[in-house]
Amino acid sequence: MNPIYTIIPIFSIILLGLFARMRGFIPVEFIGPANRLVYYLAIPAMIFRSIIQGSFKTHFNHIVLEITLACVFILFVVSWLLAVFLRVEKQQRGTFIQSSFHGNLGYIGLAVAYYYLGDKGLVKASILAGFVMILQNLLAVVALRIHSDETSGLKSGFSVIRGVLGNPVIISAMAGILVSLSEFPIPEMLDRSLKILSGMALPMALMLIGAGLSFDLIHHRLRPILITGALKLIVLPGLGFLLYWMLHLRPEDFLPGLILLGAPTATITYVMAKEMNSDTNFAIAAISSNTLLSALTFMFWIAIC
Repeated sequence: MNPIYTIIPIFSIILLGLFARMRGFIPVEFIGPANRLVYYLAIPAMIFRSIIQGSFKTHFNHIVLEITLACVFILFVVSWLLAVFLRVEKQQRGTFIQSSFHGNLGYIGLAVAYYYLGDKGLVKASILAGFVMILQNLLAVVALRIHSDETSGLKSGFSVIRGVLGNPVIISAMAGILVSLSEFPIPEMLDRSLKILSGMALPMALMLIGAGLSFDLIHHRLRPILITGALKLIVLPGLGFLLYWMLHLRPEDFLPGLILLGAPTATITYVMAKEMNSDTNFAIAAISSNTLLSALTFMFWIAIC
């Protein structure tokens, strides 16, 4: 399938969300409650159901997982060194680092995996996403903690870690894996309820991503934001692609991992920056610019595969 036929419709819905907010169809007051609905109910239901519908033993590839996690950690180190080399200000440095490797897996990564690869691709991506989210959230806490005010940073760091452990996406992925391994049968009525709830997950998530975009702050931080975009959208998936290829993995096996690595900066980077006294304006600008740029980079990486 031509990746254009997948990526353009996905990002059309994102832009529709932006247009709807600008025209007043999506009030700012609606975005918060709707996001909680998607984040805590619809996306977890979709992930849980997709995993239990498949077979964990069939769809889990430990080599792909290990490479994907290694790439995230390597980019974490590279972005940290680059922030020091470029002399990024301390308050901005933590957000610069996490914007360079912390990807939007739950909303955009899984959407691309599902609409391009189908149900099997969604299962593989969901399993990987649970593990990758744990790593990238913990690394983000480390970066923000070290570059924040000592007292408030430490307190907020524990708060964010508790949030990571209670992340509904991570919990639903781990629960789905356990149910799949135990081969415990899911009642048909429950399965149908999960299917209905799952149906609203990706369309609503994409609309909300668009509704939350803002471009007013980009020109004040253009150079560091472009650097984070290059690291997140080109270097990170490029490193993954190189390692997958060197180990002779098939595209159908590693493409879910590559899609997750190529996901743009996560919207939660703003929340974490706010919690730990980092630069929230930089987070908003990086999220907005990298989200739109990822439409081009997704098509590039998928076309190469």
